[in-house]
Amino acid sequence: MKKVVHLIATVALGISLSFVGYGQTDLSQKLPMDPSVRVGVLPNGMKYFIQKNAEPKNRAQLRLMVKAGSVLETDEQQGLAHFMEHMNFNGTKNFPKNELVNFLQKSGVRFGADLNAYTGFDETVYMLPVPTDSIEVFKKGIQILEDWAHNATLEPSEIDKERGVVLEESRLGKGAQARMRDKYFPLILNNSQYAKRLPIGKDDILKNFKYDVLKQFHQDWYRPDLQAVAVVGDVDVDMVEKMIKEKFGAIPAVANPKPRVKYDIPLTGGTDVAIVTDPEQPNTVIQVISKQPKKKDVTYQDRRDGIVRSLFNIMLSSRIQELTQKADPPFLYGQAGYSGFLSNLDGFSSIVVAKGDNIEGGLKAILEETARAKKFGFNASEFERAKKMYLVSQENAFKEKDKTSSEDLVDGLVSAFLEDEVLTSIEFGYDFTKKYIETIKLEDINAAAKALITDDNRAVVLMAPEKDKDKLPSAEKIKELLNNTGKDVTAYVDQSVQKPLIEKLQKGSKVVATKQIPEIGVTELTLGNGVKVVVKPTDFKNDEILISGYSVGGSNLYADKDADNAKLASTIASISGVGDFNTINLRKLLTGKTVRIAPYIGATTEGISGSATPKDFETALELIYSYFMQPRLDAEVVKGFLSNQRDGLLSQQKTLTPEKVYSDSLTAVLSSYHPRSMPITAERIEKIDANKAFAIYKERFADASDFTFFFVGNINLKESQPLFEKYLGALPSLKRKEIAKDLGIYPPKGKVEKTVYKGTEPKARVTMVWSGPLVYNAETDKQIEALSEVLEIKLIEKLREEEAGVYGVQVGGSASKIPSARYSFRIGFACAPENVEKLVTRTLAEITAVQTKGAEQTDIDKFKAESKRQTEVQLRENGFWLGYLQGQYQYKEDLKDVLKEEALMKQVTVESTKKAANQYLGKDFIKVILLPEKK
Repeated sequence: MKKVVHLIATVALGISLSFVGYGQTDLSQKLPMDPSVRVGVLPNGMKYFIQKNAEPKNRAQLRLMVKAGSVLETDEQQGLAHFMEHMNFNGTKNFPKNELVNFLQKSGVRFGADLNAYTGFDETVYMLPVPTDSIEVFKKGIQILEDWAHNATLEPSEIDKERGVVLEESRLGKGAQARMRDKYFPLILNNSQYAKRLPIGKDDILKNFKYDVLKQFHQDWYRPDLQAVAVVGDVDVDMVEKMIKEKFGAIPAVANPKPRVKYDIPLTGGTDVAIVTDPEQPNTVIQVISKQPKKKDVTYQDRRDGIVRSLFNIMLSSRIQELTQKADPPFLYGQAGYSGFLSNLDGFSSIVVAKGDNIEGGLKAILEETARAKKFGFNASEFERAKKMYLVSQENAFKEKDKTSSEDLVDGLVSAFLEDEVLTSIEFGYDFTKKYIETIKLEDINAAAKALITDDNRAVVLMAPEKDKDKLPSAEKIKELLNNTGKDVTAYVDQSVQKPLIEKLQKGSKVVATKQIPEIGVTELTLGNGVKVVVKPTDFKNDEILISGYSVGGSNLYADKDADNAKLASTIASISGVGDFNTINLRKLLTGKTVRIAPYIGATTEGISGSATPKDFETALELIYSYFMQPRLDAEVVKGFLSNQRDGLLSQQKTLTPEKVYSDSLTAVLSSYHPRSMPITAERIEKIDANKAFAIYKERFADASDFTFFFVGNINLKESQPLFEKYLGALPSLKRKEIAKDLGIYPPKGKVEKTVYKGTEPKARVTMVWSGPLVYNAETDKQIEALSEVLEIKLIEKLREEEAGVYGVQVGGSASKIPSARYSFRIGFACAPENVEKLVTRTLAEITAVQTKGAEQTDIDKFKAESKRQTEVQLRENGFWLGYLQGQYQYKEDLKDVLKEEALMKQVTVESTKKAANQYLGKDFIKVILLPEKK
């Protein structure tokens, strides 16, 4: 339950430039708090934020924020800020031992997925979503927040039990990245307190700390003047405020509180270089961070400056993206932009994943691009596109203002409290952008480029495989590149294609049949060319239409020799663009539009996925038409893509990480080592025939008569039908009749065990899989889901809470019907190598218990409560309906199955779980284990 702090490769927004005022507005005035948020401060110093929000209905998001994290720990407390977070789930005044989690599960709140928390350097945040249609459950939720604030019991027996869980969480983070991080953190954090206080702490302290040391941290820092409560959701604000005042106002203020020190990261002025290597690092990554003082979003001026930085980042990112469109890209991945860093600092960061041994070439390429922006600035055409993109993002948020989720809103309040800022309303943000973006000139952006791209206070981190240590540039060479690259760059030339996406549209076809399914609000249209269109209008989002389409076919139809060409065919078409537009020019053409359309080819289907706003819906249909009727093959771009894929795989093959070896071994075993399912290699990439792949793509999309398209969201059927007829009705119709081809690639029968030895850390992973044929229907699917959930509840209870042997357990059960009806059941966890057999034995014992007696009724009740709450939310989500409708059509199942949920739930009983466990967790059993290399 720890939030991982990523300092490497973050590109966000943040710094402030100085501008004079514009118009009559005083830009020095402070930004206004969202008026819909009720803000208060209790006499004890605790803050509270309450906001009524109806999405999703009958739900609220509760947060407790504590301005105390690992940076405040003493030497003997390292890791105890995070440990304290765990202990708040393991016993409080009103919820002894594990009763808190138990109560919430019975109320439909899932542990981990819903109920969670994280600890950072400067803060600890507790997250609790609760239903509001039960006042008793909601009151208990407020009580839980109060207990978290000051009522942890910290019983010695519970502390000792939790040591193992936290140590397992620590174990998960060990590996090449952690070993290298420990070497470069002191450099990039300038040996500050932050470099010495990673939230996970130190294992020897976690194992051995005395109880009073943890209690002292809790006593010092869990106090009202460092805390805030936020409640956002479908609530009565007055009632919630009264509850907060009663519950939290009674917490006594601390007399003579320990000073809450604000630690800073000092700026050193020069350029520091850290070169770190590790035997398990698969590629070479280099990042340059130029640190600058942090500026907050507090005044009108700050907000305007933030828009400038956003536009700068948009334009620079676009240029760097174009570098990857070359026949021989200079790097596997590159990015640059201005970002928040940590504590009192922001920074301009450039990052490159090197291509093969060309480390200097990759670094030089991105340095040249940033130097070009600094020296020459940006073009007017780039500037106009960036403004359009930014305005559209703000407009989209504004249009969804009454459909914004409570989770998004409460996260904004959490950030505002922790950063000592305010959360402005969506309306204010949109109005501000419209007003001030026109006061921003191209000269402002170009001035920002000079101010943001600096050559002082730099930290450079180069991470590479140990075997390449002798090939790496020295620190002196890196500094030389930083100081000398870019002197000879020329200005950027912006190129685009000025023509319509479709110059000549084929004749469409009319709707020839209409079918209504009123029970679920769905209409099915059949066009004259055979295309089916399924439409479900919803009011869940104001500005969203989700799109999907499929036909039976896929890569399974092609012989083994063309399998890789078929699998990459849609990617090759996608990166080539459409018609006369390559991907760069297509992106420019679509500037200012919120639309995403992408073709795909799977094993048994090919299709289209995407989304659009109602305003840009016709553009989405134009793109669908184009991917069918005017695909293109951009030989240079494809050459560059394949080159990067090959080089990336070569790096992986030279330095195989434990995770990669384990994943590949598991895939191989589960596919019975079938060549088509084995992970792709650099040698196989070399054999890809782009022309053949493109021919396969055109063949797959040559016939739309067997396609079914789905449109879910804010769509008007009457207005959309002529567009369907115009674009989808013009797609080609060959009347092919294809069926899904079953290649027989399934897990082996019987009992199969495999142990993989890789890695140096004392880490193990276990995956157990059961699979086989089944009779597919809604009832079977529900029983598999139920068995999966009750087993996960039980295994978390046994392996985590009782054995303290794992941080988490993942249990997944699924059923499919294509290409043949089968089920798959998977249980996985990570643990200490010495605990593998004990935990596997305990897992199998729990399965045997269910096979013998059935699941416990309390676990079934928890599953039903969680499932009921999930379903209530899902039925108001466009994404759920899109996936559901396509699944039902593909499987040829009843579209009204979704209405049977209550009846299906009633069939889940102690006896049904017993039957399911015996049916699906039988003798066909695979176990794959990862252990460290033998010494």
